[in-house]
Amino acid sequence: MGEHGHPYSPAELELLGFVPQRLSQGEILAPFLGASLLVALAVWLISGRCGCRSSKADRLLMCWWAFTGLTHILLAGHFLFTPDLFSRENPSYFDELFKEFSKGDSRYAARDNAIFALEVVTIGFKGPASLLAVYAIASRKSYSRILQFAICLGQLYGCLFYFVTAYLAGFNFWASPFYFWAYFVGANSSWVVVPTLIASRSWKKISAAFRAEKVKTR
Repeated sequence: MGEHGHPYSPAELELLGFVPQRLSQGEILAPFLGASLLVALAVWLISGRCGCRSSKADRLLMCWWAFTGLTHILLAGHFLFTPDLFSRENPSYFDELFKEFSKGDSRYAARDNAIFALEVVTIGFKGPASLLAVYAIASRKSYSRILQFAICLGQLYGCLFYFVTAYLAGFNFWASPFYFWAYFVGANSSWVVVPTLIASRSWKKISAAFRAEKVKTR
């Protein structure tokens, strides 16, 4: 714990009324990872039995969109609507999760304007749109590929915004190199790698559909 009563960087960051983290890293990460796997497993099993005739690739996509949609809505919602999450005497699990993650990016602890704006877009667009993508894939809606492509662009832009604003603001928001690689880079990398792959796949599918339509009209 630093001289300002918190474990975050920069050390001079002022967090009035800060209540120290009570759960260990394992006690925070294990439930999150377990719940994420349960969501993915539930979607995989349901999509295989609901008669939607989805391919394995589409079922995997449904698992991803369900996970990312719920993650966006629950975490962004808690951050936006709980301004005192770092100072509550009886912290919830989500309060503790943000205290842990802020070791990799203290802008969450400081409620930085760039992070706040990013999370507004997350809960307003990316979260609900991700859940809509699950429905669109399961129902074989014609807009499914375009919707997924649009969400991926939003996620990639959000990651770019996230990393660029961190660089411009000083690039010194992690408590140690471990938290930099594990949280700032590692925890965010899935929203770079997976959306890139899905956007590429969606682009190819959309392009193939347009080519097929052009052949029909000749």
